[in-house]
Amino acid sequence: MKYQTIAFATSTLVGLVAASPYHRHHHLRRVSKREVPQEHSHEIFLNITREFLNKENPKAIADPVFGLLGDAAAKTGAGQVTNLACLQQETADQAFTNAKAAKDIRGMSAALVYQTLERNTAGVGVNSAACTDKPVNAEIAALSKKHQDPAADGAAANNKEVALALAKQLAAVGGDPMLALESGTFAPGDKSDTTFKGLSCDTDTDPTGCIFTEKKLVLDATPDEITAAAKGVTQTVTGGTGELKATHIDITGLAVAGQTGAQTQANNGTAGGNNGNNSNNNGNANSGNANTGSGNNVQTFTGSLGGAPPPVIQSSGDRPFSVNGDTFVGKGAALGRSCDVQHNACARAVNSGQLDGEVSQCDEQNTQCRAQANLRKRFFKRQATDFGSCSDPSVVFKDGLPDRQAAAFIANNQGDFNHGSAQKIGIIAGFICQRLSDSCKAPAATIESCNKAQTAAVAATQDETAANVFNSMLIGGSASGNVTARGELRLH
Repeated sequence: MKYQTIAFATSTLVGLVAASPYHRHHHLRRVSKREVPQEHSHEIFLNITREFLNKENPKAIADPVFGLLGDAAAKTGAGQVTNLACLQQETADQAFTNAKAAKDIRGMSAALVYQTLERNTAGVGVNSAACTDKPVNAEIAALSKKHQDPAADGAAANNKEVALALAKQLAAVGGDPMLALESGTFAPGDKSDTTFKGLSCDTDTDPTGCIFTEKKLVLDATPDEITAAAKGVTQTVTGGTGELKATHIDITGLAVAGQTGAQTQANNGTAGGNNGNNSNNNGNANSGNANTGSGNNVQTFTGSLGGAPPPVIQSSGDRPFSVNGDTFVGKGAALGRSCDVQHNACARAVNSGQLDGEVSQCDEQNTQCRAQANLRKRFFKRQATDFGSCSDPSVVFKDGLPDRQAAAFIANNQGDFNHGSAQKIGIIAGFICQRLSDSCKAPAATIESCNKAQTAAVAATQDETAANVFNSMLIGGSASGNVTARGELRLH
């Protein structure tokens, strides 16, 4: 990625650093050059890598995003890592170590993908510096190469090699090799472009990643090539739990690097990716009804205020419907999630001034979206109360927290949800939902309610309002007197 000469205050990065339980920075210094951003383009993998990095982070790396920045910005969040060319690898290696110890396929998969993502560099077509340090994990070591700026000489061949190597490592840990396609980068920019922007995007409020939702991803290989690369790979991690499937996007129609005018054959039912071979847990990964992003989109609502609703991909399996990587048993629940994600995007656009009018127009569109899917209009009352072996998953927003000069979010129950505070509720809410699933063994209905509460809270004003939204949707009330309960609350 590319440099642009401007002075800036890294407000987003300040929030990320402050969110880390290993927070050591009170501020980020200003720097004279800023890479035109793309570090949030693959946000889903950063979010999961952050989750597992924070389980044990001996080198106090502030956040995975720093590993994708140029040296000047990366230095502020590198913790005890001194070789900045290896900060991305150090981050991936530690997150993978933590996930592997828990035999968590989801965490291992995300760390592997993160290790291969393109890092910001000093211009269009410039390669990032290689890391020559040896990581702890052989799986990370096998991915010493990473994606390079697509405008660089030989980038298409390099990036394809990276994707195929990644597919093998994903298969080895019991993950979905098709995730390797999601590690790709953008279309090549113009080396003579004096803005240095290229064709990238960067949206830190998109939980999936703008490269996916804006359909800017260029595939490094075809699904058939990924399947062939993973075929015969011996699975080295057994008994793993959790999963991360390549269902975040519909890859149909995306171009393949180096193939002029090429389109993937992922959704035409004839690609025959695995030819019925179910090895490596990704059995019909490329067929028309597979459990990948190549399934059929059953979301038919065409309203586009604030953006179109995300696809609802129908495939096979016990949870055959997926929206932005979250899977559902029923079609109705998945369509409802899609409508509500669109509503959040619309509300954010109104609140930020990008869209004229009031949030009520987003409410009306949400009503239409849900009506088309034959779903009742949603009001958020008391939700699931079975939290498994845990209790009180509420969030509070308060002053006086350690290492905080201003109010922040923190889990009210530090016994069951032991996590540091954060300036954005998404980090705390995401941790609570993950803990409810993994450690607390809460039922699926509770997990789904938590995920919906997290989505709504992230879209709300980041103060008591966000905590109120999360608590109202998940437990139906307030926490420790810090949040005002509401009887009914729409997704705002």
